Amino acid sequence: MKQKFPINEIRSLFPALTIKDHEQVFPIYFDGPGGTQMTQACIDRMLEYISTGMANLHGTFSTSIRTDRLLEEARQAVADLLNCAPQEVAFGQNMTSLAFKVAESLRSFIFEGDEIVVTQLDHRANVDPWLYLAKETGAEVKFIPVDKEDLTLDLSNLDELITSKTKLVAVGLASNLTGTITEAERLFAKAKKVGALTIADAVHAVPHFPVDFQKLGCDIIFCSAYKFFGPHLGIAAIKAALFEKLPVPKLQPAPNEIPFRLETGTQNHEAIAGLCGAIDFLAHLGTGEKASEKITTGMQRLERYEQELSEEMEAFLKNIPEVELYRAPEKVKKTPTFAFRIKNIHSREATRFFADKYNLCIGDGHFYAATMAEVFPVLESGGWIRIGFAPYNTFEEIEVFKQALKDLILMKS
Repeated sequence: MKQKFPINEIRSLFPALTIKDHEQVFPIYFDGPGGTQMTQACIDRMLEYISTGMANLHGTFSTSIRTDRLLEEARQAVADLLNCAPQEVAFGQNMTSLAFKVAESLRSFIFEGDEIVVTQLDHRANVDPWLYLAKETGAEVKFIPVDKEDLTLDLSNLDELITSKTKLVAVGLASNLTGTITEAERLFAKAKKVGALTIADAVHAVPHFPVDFQKLGCDIIFCSAYKFFGPHLGIAAIKAALFEKLPVPKLQPAPNEIPFRLETGTQNHEAIAGLCGAIDFLAHLGTGEKASEKITTGMQRLERYEQELSEEMEAFLKNIPEVELYRAPEKVKKTPTFAFRIKNIHSREATRFFADKYNLCIGDGHFYAATMAEVFPVLESGGWIRIGFAPYNTFEEIEVFKQALKDLILMKS
């Protein structure tokens, strides 16, 4: 039974959903995995900061003091979101930039002959920084393979992949391509037994289900605010004990204490203000005494609704003979993210048709899950078509897509 979800109220909180295109048609945003629309709370906080006086940090005057307090508020908000300590939270341009900066700082922890473990399922932002680290240090790289049938990580040879030589294990919590939610806790526990550093890419996870840094048992976690209704801003949470040891390149007079040591130069304060608004949006959907409880219950509420959307879409796609759907079995937990191809139709041709005829915002390509595009050689046909839901999507929008897909297949038959 479908839950009573306040979809009209939710949609009213996203101004972009009220804007028609040049043909006076509302776009249908099915491109959530590439970046969601901004909630009004995020926009309000950004405008408030910009319009009431901006300043840099650590001054004695009012606007500087307000900016100091803003960063404190934002770190606490992320701490409530991820269940970490505020001083473990650092901000940056994006997840990729932060990951490369962390990789650079880890050079003194990795040596020739050590092993670094990454996965075939991941976005390359959680692969290439660690490949760079291996190249710089002489470490060996091992890939946890993807099970081509189940579209999950193949952990059958885990004892051979994570050994006494393993010094770093990097795993995505959920695939931005297939939606597969990985057994990250199991992998991190295995890595900790051999003393390896553990890194989680939570970029695709945080928008769809509660993420608990403490429960995961990892050392570093990354996410991006623009994937959960906020601005373009990267976030890293690093265990304080490790963070204190990271030799991050910095200007001589810049603060060296955590978390400032990872935040090179002046940060994007207006985006950080927007992040607070985005997390407030999540909290207002939930219940509880503490902010963390409100965020968790709010996320669980969104998760249940997105699951209902997913069931509708999956049932439809599985019954279209011309569609090849890349999705894990029912027993595997997944985000509301669908990768598929249409037989004899180039993916870019399909998404252009969807956009031109139905104003559907749907992506195509490899989505930086480039290793997957090698495992499943799909690039000659344009890679995958990807649909990803956000809590502002509706069953009515799915019906529009159903008609669009049927019209495309009929037109090409």
